[in-house]
Amino acid sequence: MKSFMCSIFALALAAYWCAAYAETPAPRDGLAGFAALLQDHPAQAETTQALTLEEVERIALAVNPEIEVAARKLAAAQAHVPTAGALDDPSAMYRGWSVPLEKPWDYNQAQNMFSISQTFPGAGKRTLRTNVAEMDVAEVKAELEQVRLEVRVRTHKAFDELLRAEDELKIHDQHVGIARQAIAAARIKYAVGKVPQQDMLKAEVALTQLTEHMIRFEQDADLARAELNTLLRRDPSAPLSVSGDYAVLAPLPPVEKLEAAAVQARPDLAALREATERSRKEEALAKKAYAPDFTVSGGYMLMAPGSTFRNNYMVEGSMNLPWLNRHKHDAEIAESTARATEHDAELDALRNMAFGQIQEARVQAQAAQRMAHLYHDELRPQAEATLESSVIAYENDKTDFLDLLDSQMTLIDIDLAWLQSVADFDARMADLELATGTTLDATGTQTTEVKP
Repeated sequence: MKSFMCSIFALALAAYWCAAYAETPAPRDGLAGFAALLQDHPAQAETTQALTLEEVERIALAVNPEIEVAARKLAAAQAHVPTAGALDDPSAMYRGWSVPLEKPWDYNQAQNMFSISQTFPGAGKRTLRTNVAEMDVAEVKAELEQVRLEVRVRTHKAFDELLRAEDELKIHDQHVGIARQAIAAARIKYAVGKVPQQDMLKAEVALTQLTEHMIRFEQDADLARAELNTLLRRDPSAPLSVSGDYAVLAPLPPVEKLEAAAVQARPDLAALREATERSRKEEALAKKAYAPDFTVSGGYMLMAPGSTFRNNYMVEGSMNLPWLNRHKHDAEIAESTARATEHDAELDALRNMAFGQIQEARVQAQAAQRMAHLYHDELRPQAEATLESSVIAYENDKTDFLDLLDSQMTLIDIDLAWLQSVADFDARMADLELATGTTLDATGTQTTEVKP
């Protein structure tokens, strides 16, 4: 930043020196209309409070509609557990026997029976049904955690995009100030014939790139703001500003450590493990189909007048015969077994995909990290030195305005490239969090807390 200030100061001195010796006002040089292009970007309303990453993640996890949908599914699965192993409803029956055809209304001459029946599933069936429902709850709960993880990572990325776009606009404003000083100095030199018109026209084209940058940065900011507002369940066009720092460019943890964390913590792996366990319970329940169900009935019988015993009771028991329908039950068992093995294969495939995602995100993070160090530690000092040298040469009429402007644009490009690389590193860290299912702090260490 000191180099920037020195550059501005030097250019201001050059402008002042040239103004002192100018005898005629500057003619129309093609740069007059460019002043309107070098305007500061319209900032967010001052009343808009800048939110930190921790704040936007907390709001998103509390109000995001996708999380609410997943939470409703969990509530429905939990409500199903008590009913899964419950007995079927008891049934009541009335039966009228021996009603005279000549007097079909005379039920006093008939045998009237009232009974209540209850069916009891075969041994172990109710327990297995409850277990299957509990596995459903565990699976849906893991799916809820997966949705929460995805929303948090998407919020993190949208935050980084908005933060980067806002920082790019700040860099743009800083360099606009430098460009204004340079234009003032060049216009004065042009007035005294020290700058050819061709160079001025080339300078105008080069300077227009600042406006192109501003349009792109504002578009990026608006898109990121709309994405972040949507995740926060707000109007996409609502004003929103963010503040914070990018992740510390520290060494990344080894792949083996990240893979072990994914196996233990990744929610979609946990959900598929629960689905696999549920399919095992369903397979065991299907094999219980050969255990017969029993129905027990008890009732009261009112006999016709004149019977030896007019008041009687009855007890009845029945059971189904699954052995006589072996083809159906064997097919059900085969289906449940195939589903269990299918889930085993899906679990292996998802684990393999997770390891690939970890490696991909880690490679990209390392590349972004190296690029950030290259821009910050090597290219930027070189570009600053080149700009300072160009300022001195321009003051002493040893270089033209285009060379000076080219040095400035090079420094701008390096600043923006550095900003892009650190933002990419932060985004790749978010991808690593998604791939491992855990939160990583600024040093790449696993933690259960939300990264500030």
